[in-house]
Amino acid sequence: MTRIAHEKLTALIVRKLVLAGLSAEHAGMVAASLVHADARGVHSHGALRVEYYAERISKGGTNPAPRFVVERRAPAAAVFDGDNGAGHVAAFEAMEVAIEIAREQGVAAVGVRRIGHSGALSFFVEQAARQGLVALSMCQSDPMAVPYGGAEPYYGTNPIAFAAPGEGDDRMMLDMATTVQAWGKVLNARIRGEAIPPDWAVDASGAPTTDADAVRALLPIAGPKGYGLMMMVDVLAGMLLGLPFGKHVSSMYHDLSAGRELGQLHLVIDPAAFTDARAFRCRVSQAMRELSASIPAAGVERVLYPGEDCVLRERESKRLGVEVDDAVLAYLESEVIHRNAYAGKDPFAR
Repeated sequence: MTRIAHEKLTALIVRKLVLAGLSAEHAGMVAASLVHADARGVHSHGALRVEYYAERISKGGTNPAPRFVVERRAPAAAVFDGDNGAGHVAAFEAMEVAIEIAREQGVAAVGVRRIGHSGALSFFVEQAARQGLVALSMCQSDPMAVPYGGAEPYYGTNPIAFAAPGEGDDRMMLDMATTVQAWGKVLNARIRGEAIPPDWAVDASGAPTTDADAVRALLPIAGPKGYGLMMMVDVLAGMLLGLPFGKHVSSMYHDLSAGRELGQLHLVIDPAAFTDARAFRCRVSQAMRELSASIPAAGVERVLYPGEDCVLRERESKRLGVEVDDAVLAYLESEVIHRNAYAGKDPFAR
């Protein structure tokens, strides 16, 4: 791993995405999301993904000039059509719509249709939290997880993120896959040649495996509870928007010349619609302080409030630079746009 300044990593990512065919504006928005993830140590959703995005963009599967359309379906509800543009850009713009509606109506529900992979959802819920709003976001992904008790994939990792603003820059945040770990964490372990814990995934026979190369399906978090959350996300971010669902969601790698048609849902709440907004933010910050001051378990140095681990890593990265895998950095610095490494691959193939 090599540490690199935020600005330099951003510039390298933008350069590569522009070479692949994305506009500088959209490349900058994608890069902001990826650097956000890498700075927090979530490398599965960071620069690691650039070559895949570049291959999809250059082959036409990501629309470099999407025509975003917003349709208000009810006072507090809208559908945002992403026209199969870069998922990060569509999700960001849709969150801006949700923020505007929440300011007007107190609450907002914005469904995002026909987008590609949108990266770390924390990027979008914190977009709202920075403006004093509470946000929940969830999105579909391709089938990579076995249902509880099953032996073949049906649902995706179907992540969920949440953020609530405290005083000043304070905020509590959750960003989680509904599987024990996101697929990108397995992919990151492969790149590093590391074993994975036995409760992350199963092999082709449905048996638990620690070999990242042998993974053929992921496991739901907390068994039936994670399975139920997968279902919930699939209904709200897929079926509700008239999109493919469950095992019918498109693979990341099957056809890189076609759009993914993925769905995402942003729910945004203005605390002022329910209580005194300033008092609400004070309570969030109070909870953060109380959690930090609570008695830790044996062997634990300190209790962290939800999302604090990401905050601490981000602060360190601003001081020391963002950690980037050497192979990923070599690709970013090269003149290669992509190496036909993803098209037609089984999602679990190396």
